[in-house]
Amino acid sequence: MKSCLKFYINGEWVDPSVPKPFDVINPATEQVIGQIMMGNQQDVDKAVAAAKAAFPSFSRTTRQERIDLLEAIIAAYKKRYSEMAETISEEMGAPMSLSKAAQAAMGPAHLATAVEILKHYAFETQQGNVTLRREPIGVCGFITPWNWPINQIACKVVPALAAGCTMVLKPSEVAPLNAAILAEILHEAGVPRGVFNLVNGDGPTVGAALSSHPDVDMMSFTGSTRAGIQVAKAAADTVKRVSQELGGKSANIILDDADFETAITRGVQHLCQNSGQSCNAPTRMLVPAARHDEAVAIAKAAAAKVIVGDPKSDATTIGPVVSKVQFDKIQHLINEGIKEGAQLVCGGLGLPEGLTHGYYVKPTIFAQVNNQMTIAREEVFGPVLAIIPYKDDEDAIAIANDTVYGLSGYVSGTDPVRLQNVASRLRAGNVHVNGAGLDFKAPFGGYKQSGNGREWGELGMEEFLEVKAVMNVAAA
Repeated sequence: MKSCLKFYINGEWVDPSVPKPFDVINPATEQVIGQIMMGNQQDVDKAVAAAKAAFPSFSRTTRQERIDLLEAIIAAYKKRYSEMAETISEEMGAPMSLSKAAQAAMGPAHLATAVEILKHYAFETQQGNVTLRREPIGVCGFITPWNWPINQIACKVVPALAAGCTMVLKPSEVAPLNAAILAEILHEAGVPRGVFNLVNGDGPTVGAALSSHPDVDMMSFTGSTRAGIQVAKAAADTVKRVSQELGGKSANIILDDADFETAITRGVQHLCQNSGQSCNAPTRMLVPAARHDEAVAIAKAAAAKVIVGDPKSDATTIGPVVSKVQFDKIQHLINEGIKEGAQLVCGGLGLPEGLTHGYYVKPTIFAQVNNQMTIAREEVFGPVLAIIPYKDDEDAIAIANDTVYGLSGYVSGTDPVRLQNVASRLRAGNVHVNGAGLDFKAPFGGYKQSGNGREWGELGMEEFLEVKAVMNVAAA
């Protein structure tokens, strides 16, 4: 799919109320690869009205009907899998290897998880004479970003469908075409009219219209903390539920008994994946002060193996960042690190050697960073690592928690008791011990300014449910 000049509303592709084209740019070539139309309040009103009209019937569908629907979506998705991977790679720059193995794969993964949860989930339980019912919350508004686009769409749309909700999606205008493919997939799978609606547009227009709409019962937002604050403010007047997954500045604590070669190499590789454009990226590496130089040497060697280049090349490790805006922000923050006196170990300003166009960023490592420097405080959202020395475990924990964010944390070592002690004291919604990966059944979300609410797994579906207590007269 190269363009999407209509919106998907009430089971049909419809023209925007006012044509306003917007170019989709391939960040590897800086060339236009397609267009979308940008919506407005009137388009949002139509989509919300369709979702509202569909809610009474869809919310009453049975568990088995929704399982069958999700399985039909899985089958339809498989037919479009290659196209989905190629589209994501072209519009946001992920290497094809990553797009096939991870980016596009997140859709089926969330769908399969939802099917398994739905098979056993207790929508109704009994507590004495009280019946507790968990019922779909209503019409949901979704605003999703560009960095893991189909993942962040799927982990909202899929549990909402499983719960029996209807919805309106505003995907990122920077990488919107994968969402249009998903709309076609849902249509083919037989999602009823009005249950899923798609309106493209920007945050200040379509996002604000959704967030403040009186007929939207819940907003789920993934993106920057700055934008999340605006969503919450817009939603406040109608007292709707707001679930947010926002920024991060995750600490990666390398304990002194860790296998340094393994843990540090793994940390650099994880940081660089997706060109550093992951909210949970381990961007602050905390290392024992006495072994700082050893850690830096290992990190530098790991970064040297990262190949920046054409997303279509099998040799490429990381592609470009998503846009010129993002590239310029990263360059500014790298420059701030240099100006503030951090030791530039590798990388730095400008395009990588041999590349003359595209929004490519050099894998960059700063050493001797203190936690008050800009590069230790702000979310760079690029392949930029800050190595921070610490004195002891207490100091490492204090540094890790000294941030407005609290999305993820990482800790490596060999003593199980010590590892669990550190993990338990990190103020973060997810903690990964010795390289443990994500689990689709585990909740994903953060503390503090990294957001509220949880996505993924059973707790993710419960974000879309209201709890009703029905008090019954005791039997005589």
